[in-house]
Amino acid sequence: MTAFSLAHLSDPHLPLPPPRLGELGSKRVLGALSWLRRRRVVHRREVLAALVADLRAQAPDHVALTGDLCNISLPAEFEQAAAWLEALGRPTDITVVPGNHDAYVAVDAAVGLDRWHAYMAGDDGRGFPALRVRGAIALIGVNTAAPMGWTSAGGLVGAAQTEAAADLLGRTGAEGLCRVVLIHHPPVDAGPRRKRLIDAEPFARALERAGVELVLHGHTHGACLARLDTTAGPAPVIGVPSASARPVRHAEAAAWNLYRIAREGRRWRIDVTTRALQGVGFADQAAFALAA
Repeated sequence: MTAFSLAHLSDPHLPLPPPRLGELGSKRVLGALSWLRRRRVVHRREVLAALVADLRAQAPDHVALTGDLCNISLPAEFEQAAAWLEALGRPTDITVVPGNHDAYVAVDAAVGLDRWHAYMAGDDGRGFPALRVRGAIALIGVNTAAPMGWTSAGGLVGAAQTEAAADLLGRTGAEGLCRVVLIHHPPVDAGPRRKRLIDAEPFARALERAGVELVLHGHTHGACLARLDTTAGPAPVIGVPSASARPVRHAEAAAWNLYRIAREGRRWRIDVTTRALQGVGFADQAAFALAA
């Protein structure tokens, strides 16, 4: 069986367009100050451009992007991100799930996340949880983005979405597909409580019962690996650094993962290559195999 290649990147945090004064009468003012004081030094357009060039050179079969294209959810940010996605590739070749910065405050869908609908919707055109089948791979997008309080960067799946995602996992597992869940917040304890997935425990238990081969997330801005013990065996839970980060102010350098997934007997073999920023370009940083 020919391996399916899946690229995973996250948290590009595209440059913040200048906000209008009237747009800052909310939590956005804190995010705008954070961008001016810190984030704009870390998240660089030239780093993201170098990552995209490297991504194209590797020519994966599909790209998974796990959120935080925006910073403070300005309508201009959604417009900017829509144009960036269109330049990156076709909606059929790229799957996006939103992050907490894409729901920094409540935004009318028409000038917000609907701008990316073609990249987020399932093959049936429906929203989350969104199922896309590519070859023998079932990509299941889960939305954790919800407006939170002024000091919170947390997320929420919700009972209805959890139940529907478990149903999709059960159905695609019965069809013999390799199930890959795409989510912004990791469904395991990671980082400060104010940044965690509020319902991580019930969602993780649902994944364990339904079975899943791989969970890919963003949010932590760092490379991380955890595991869930599922009915289908141990499932790796893997996060990547920000796709645009320079290694300054304790930030981890930008990186992305390339997964090559193939059936090996009755199991799936998943080979992972990490491509990380080194100088002005990207090169192999690590390579390892996962058995699912």
